[in-house]
Amino acid sequence: MNIYTIVFGIIAVIAVAAIASTYLFNKVPAAAQNITTVSSLKDYGKAPNIVGISGWINSQPLNLTQLKGKVVLIDFWTYSCINCIRTIPFLNGLNQEYGKDGLVIIGVSTPEFQFEHNYTNVLNAVKRFGIQYPVALDNNYSTWTAYNNEYWPADYLINSSGYIKYEAFGEADFNTTQQVIRLLLQNAGYNVSPGLVNFTDPANFSQIGTPEIYLGYDKAREPLGNLPGFVPNTTVNYAINNISEGNLVYLQGEWYDAPEYIESEGNSSALVLVYQAKDVNIVASGNSSLEVFLDGAPLNQSYLGSDARLVNGSAVVRINSSRLYNLVAAPSYGIHEIEIKANPGIQIYTFTFG
Repeated sequence: MNIYTIVFGIIAVIAVAAIASTYLFNKVPAAAQNITTVSSLKDYGKAPNIVGISGWINSQPLNLTQLKGKVVLIDFWTYSCINCIRTIPFLNGLNQEYGKDGLVIIGVSTPEFQFEHNYTNVLNAVKRFGIQYPVALDNNYSTWTAYNNEYWPADYLINSSGYIKYEAFGEADFNTTQQVIRLLLQNAGYNVSPGLVNFTDPANFSQIGTPEIYLGYDKAREPLGNLPGFVPNTTVNYAINNISEGNLVYLQGEWYDAPEYIESEGNSSALVLVYQAKDVNIVASGNSSLEVFLDGAPLNQSYLGSDARLVNGSAVVRINSSRLYNLVAAPSYGIHEIEIKANPGIQIYTFTFG
């Protein structure tokens, strides 16, 4: 399939998507950019307690009453979310730098997909990401609802008296978050070390022209690129006649349309997407493998994602657990056509980009 036949038709879509991505994933309170004193912080009211937790990792059960006198960072996350994953090194750094000085980070794992309710899945993710701060499983959205939260990730900074003094949503202003933490710790009487956690988000949102794409009919924000589109709870034998639009997924062969995912059901199951980004990820489940092609050719070493391996000249990704998989890690941003050929039994939930 020739990428050049459709490039001109997707430029406008890419520009709009880039603006949308920047807003959705970098939403930061406007007043939070020039904070120099505690008195300049907004008071968001008494912090709701941590409630309805089905399990804890790295800690016994905690509540805000017993943490009075500490500065608490509540981080809403879910382990397959690329935006959450990209912030974890920053949170790990904060925990290492300020955990001994009165900061307590609590990662509130609120699931987006059904498999993220599973304690073992979350535990394995915590180990994989090297998370050492407490993690609470908010499987029923109890704490999420108490905070009126709407985003993954979302951070709420609580002062030593139990009041929310700062909020940040998405991949936010990391320097400002750290600045507020230091102010709150100093105001609570803690001696803050002079060292800073240096962190730069690896994603350049101005260069990402494709938003997250959901592939379950109940979660999808956009239709499939080819007819008949999503057919709920049905196996459909799709055919691709032409690729006429970017940022839409086109299916080939037999796929089952489930509420959260599409599942490959035949020996010729494939999908095609034209996107603008550097990195390509999928959230997937199953116990099988898939092949990745870029711009009509097998993925080569220069573009090989961290979960892909070259096997006899083919880029193969082994799907063996429910998580995010990095398929493509290109040397630079650009417009490309990715094709995935999936063996039967693979569930694909979403595409995300970096």
